[in-house]
Amino acid sequence: MGAIVLRSFVSQVFTVGQKAAVEYCGHNYLVTFNSMLVQGVAEGVTSMRGVVTPETTFAFEAAHGSAIKITNQKSTSINSQLFKTKDFSFEKLGIGGLDKQFEDIFRRAFSSRVFPQSVVQRLGIHHVKGMLLHGPPGTGKTLIARQIGKMLNGKEPKICNGPEVMSKYVGQSEENIRALFADAEAEQKAKGDDSDLHIIIFDEIDAVCKARGSVSNGTGVQDSMVNQLLTKIDGVDALNNILLIGMTNRRDMLDEAILRPGRLEVHIEIGLPDEAGRAQILKIHSQKMSENEFLAQDVDVADLAKRTKNFSGAEIEGLVKSAVSFALARQVDFQNLGAMEIDEDNVKIERADFERALEEVKPAFGASTDTFERCRLNGIISPGEKFEKLHHTCRSLVEQVRVSEKTPMLTCLLEGGAGSGKTALAATLAIGSEFPFTKLVSAETMVGQSEMAKCQALSKVFEDAYKSPLSLIVLDDIERLLEYVSIGPRFSNVVLQALLILLKRAPPPGRKLLVIGTTSLPHVFEHMGLVSAFNVVLHCPLLTSEDAKHVLHQLDAFQTHELEPAVALLDEETPIKKLFMLLEMARHGGGGGARADGNIPLDRWITCMEDLAG
Repeated sequence: MGAIVLRSFVSQVFTVGQKAAVEYCGHNYLVTFNSMLVQGVAEGVTSMRGVVTPETTFAFEAAHGSAIKITNQKSTSINSQLFKTKDFSFEKLGIGGLDKQFEDIFRRAFSSRVFPQSVVQRLGIHHVKGMLLHGPPGTGKTLIARQIGKMLNGKEPKICNGPEVMSKYVGQSEENIRALFADAEAEQKAKGDDSDLHIIIFDEIDAVCKARGSVSNGTGVQDSMVNQLLTKIDGVDALNNILLIGMTNRRDMLDEAILRPGRLEVHIEIGLPDEAGRAQILKIHSQKMSENEFLAQDVDVADLAKRTKNFSGAEIEGLVKSAVSFALARQVDFQNLGAMEIDEDNVKIERADFERALEEVKPAFGASTDTFERCRLNGIISPGEKFEKLHHTCRSLVEQVRVSEKTPMLTCLLEGGAGSGKTALAATLAIGSEFPFTKLVSAETMVGQSEMAKCQALSKVFEDAYKSPLSLIVLDDIERLLEYVSIGPRFSNVVLQALLILLKRAPPPGRKLLVIGTTSLPHVFEHMGLVSAFNVVLHCPLLTSEDAKHVLHQLDAFQTHELEPAVALLDEETPIKKLFMLLEMARHGGGGGARADGNIPLDRWITCMEDLAG
């Protein structure tokens, strides 16, 4: 049609608002000149009059409410009106450690919407209608969704929670879902491709979109809600002016149909921030107190970022709040609240406040270093060459998982007598690995749980581990996890089968996992097939007399002339855990103790040995 208009009006002068009649394909059209770009006039200067030349190009727009649909029109302009601002600063938006995720979101969900609809039509594609943000609690999923809504020029985002959609009345839950899409449907019918973008933010979407058939309450409401949502997103009358943003920390519970292309097709994992991300988040939450000179000079953000491994964004914010509470508490006289005066100039959040906050706020995802530190209260002391070789082998396994592309998962079983130091060694490896995700699984965290609950807990640990690029899981005292007793013998076959499956299941692409198990009963597990489920089996030996002598010498426990007689009182093989317990008893037990120089008197050692012998 542009060529027809050009031939009809070349060399003629037109003004903005002027109308002209044009015949095209046997139909008469009324063309209005709405705006002009005139050659030689500076960009940004409005022109009210211009001459049509042979080089003139036309950009057509259908009148509001018109049935005319314009297709195959080339355009060089970019839809800059989609966003409220041209410059994005995630820090100003209060978002830290998620730059890569934002890049993926904009590339997948908004790149096609920036270009004119004509370009999209000629490419033969459709806009992305939905995305799913998933990951552990507190990582910033809801924050991202809300900030996306604020950055766009579309309609005010509709924010709803999954449980709020559900109703006790028949048919009301489905009606609530239809109501979310009603405005978008009405505008698309009225304006077509000129419709504004409608954003629906669906928090806890797993409450609505559980896998069909998984809920057996007899009502069928759950399945009906899923069907209704699928129909609205990508049904027969598919909407092209919506963006549905769903959020969940239970992606495994969602119906598969909602995750396919055309629905929630963009899946963005919002995981735990790395060290650089944690530093960014700490900077965001401490920026105002720093600008207002409330933050002391001894606070080192980089050091705090290193010490907050496994912290989510929400937990880092909680850490800052906790530190502030300690600083404010120093200025408060709780005995005289009514008459006290606040001196703002003396309010300072110091390094010591953050130190106390680190003791108070613990990460829920993974395990803090403190958890593993409690497993090695006596530290790691090398008894000799055998232990050094064992420790070196274990560190090699950690490094293999870290760097090898062909070892996405490695399992190692540390077996040895009770008290041989297996758990302490595993804890040392976990701390030294500096993996983003480390988790200790022990029977003490599952006391009183049913077999099914234990299986679910184990499965969740592994699922959480798969969310991190590098993970390490310690399965401590596997016999206790299996509830094994020698009388019978008895054990939980349900938990055993769950472990066998989890130990052989490879992590998703791009994820690496090291599993370290400890046991004192390897001969029992041989018959169960559990030992063969581990790639590597390593033996933790008990201390020989020579090993014990080496340990006691390193600890400077006895005077030189008393060392040999003290070692002679020990068994031929001694668990290192028992040796540490004997030392503590001799130093701090009743009836004596260590000398001023820290050495244990030989007679005190003999007394302790006799007491234990009965």
